[in-house]
Amino acid sequence: MIEEPSALQGVLDDTLEAVDRVSRETAARPELREYGIVNFVGQGIARVRGLPDVKSEELVRFAGDLLGMTFNLDPDEVGVVLLDDCTGVESGSEVWRTNRILDVPVGEGMLGRVIDPVGRPLDDGGPVSTHSRAPIECSAPSVMDRAPVTVPLQTGTKVVDALIPVGRGQRELILGDRQTGKSGIAVDCILNQKGKNVICIYCAIGQRSSSVAKVIADLRRFEAMSYSIVVVAGGDATPGLQFVAPYAATSMGEYFMRQGRDVLVVFDDLTCHARAYRELSLLLRRPPGRESFPGDIFYIHSRLLERYTHLRPELGGGSLTALPIVETEEQNISAYIPTNLISITDGQIYLTPDLFQKGILPAVDVGKSVSRVGGKAQPAAYRAVAGDLRLFYSQFEELEVFSRFGSRLDERTRQTLARGRAVREALKQPQFDPLPAAVQVAILVAATAGLFDNLAPRRVADASARIRETLREELPHIADSIEAGAQLSDLDREALLKLAEKAIAWKQPSP
Repeated sequence: MIEEPSALQGVLDDTLEAVDRVSRETAARPELREYGIVNFVGQGIARVRGLPDVKSEELVRFAGDLLGMTFNLDPDEVGVVLLDDCTGVESGSEVWRTNRILDVPVGEGMLGRVIDPVGRPLDDGGPVSTHSRAPIECSAPSVMDRAPVTVPLQTGTKVVDALIPVGRGQRELILGDRQTGKSGIAVDCILNQKGKNVICIYCAIGQRSSSVAKVIADLRRFEAMSYSIVVVAGGDATPGLQFVAPYAATSMGEYFMRQGRDVLVVFDDLTCHARAYRELSLLLRRPPGRESFPGDIFYIHSRLLERYTHLRPELGGGSLTALPIVETEEQNISAYIPTNLISITDGQIYLTPDLFQKGILPAVDVGKSVSRVGGKAQPAAYRAVAGDLRLFYSQFEELEVFSRFGSRLDERTRQTLARGRAVREALKQPQFDPLPAAVQVAILVAATAGLFDNLAPRRVADASARIRETLREELPHIADSIEAGAQLSDLDREALLKLAEKAIAWKQPSP
């Protein structure tokens, strides 16, 4: 049977229409793309001719899918900071605009991951799964958007929580010479946030790969990676990647802060960040200033740390807390970068090699350390116990120095020295052993009451350990009230003193 010509014509028309539609959908469309030519490639930077409409801090792409960020916008050329290895960039190669400012992935999928400042994974967890991105630079919250710092951020370190307290939304600087335990205090603070609904971000800038690997291993060993993000721009990374690292980590933390959550960010360390910025500035021929740092070296850190705050309840009530670390040379805290950061932050924790060499760990110099905000957020039980402890401890350290020059001391001076040495022993603490607030208060009550005055250093450590073991069993209601921020009553103090006396008298049974 032969179909009618009209039916065949209809099928033909439908086929032609379908072919025409497919050809229109798949046809190549012209696309306007702006590109430039590389004039010069240096150690971590490139100078590009062209790109007339490029914006400051815009992400650009080199041949081989290598990334860079525009830094200098000069009339004749554009200075670009390389975010990847510059060996793949050659003079004469093309550079393409991406028409977007440098941004990073943010979201819950970042937790537990090790990434670089651009958001690329450095662990074996596969691609980072997030649904949103945020620019690495944004305006700091206005004054009217900020709330007072009222909630403590427990570090788990006795000398810090009692004498140099940190609040959520504060910026507390950690500074000291090399190998004095700066990173140890910051890592212990991250470990102490387990179960406290605080997101932690560890940002390594210019550190050795072995040091970063050790920190990551410690976080995994103590099950802290589930609420942590590790951002790594190691010593072998380009200066550009080291420069953008702290801003990227801050943007990741701001995502959680805007959701009403509390975030802690550790920068290890900003000295390497300043050096990376100096290197980039000198390579791009920016005018040098003091110690060859560019004139805006103060600004790059102030615009970073001003983003850390505690938001008002109407904006969610979230907080972003910073623990920047700075390295000093030969205990010179009046050097250029340390003094800049001391003036920006809300206090500093100073660690000295003299105490470290004497075995007084953590080696915190109480006299040169200060918290300008955290005292207002300190739990009431701490204020009742350690209110005058800071002044007493500073006076004791001065008295101990002068007592070495005299052979005859009156009874009151000897008692002060004995009490000070006992308090110093009580404040000693090993790394990876953060203490709950109730245990810290119980130990400080015993030390300030003089129960440890006549004990040998080893006995003080044993008594403190015994207090920690028995406090939760024998006085659970007092422990709960202390950790809830309640006042320490006279009856509670008496109960804690009796517990300490039992701990001092207790002797470990022989096997």
